[in-house]
Amino acid sequence: MTEQRPVVQTYAVTGMTCEHCVRAVTEELSTLPGVEEVRIDLAAGTATVTSAAPLPVESVRAAVDEAGYELAAGIA
Repeated sequence: MTEQRPVVQTYAVTGMTCEHCVRAVTEELSTLPGVEEVRIDLAAGTATVTSAAPLPVESVRAAVDEAGYELAAGIA
């Protein structure tokens, strides 16, 4: 039996300027099915998500939108 490795994807998120932004985006992305970890790099404007399987970009976009920010075109 082979062990499935986690998938790590990094997304560019526009509009984040402070720790409140980081918490809001982290909270929303963490609710997506299969998400194991969310790391935000505020200076770079990126969200790195570790999940059990690849996440549909539209699900990620909806979560970021729900937090009040915008997913930049494509993956960072």
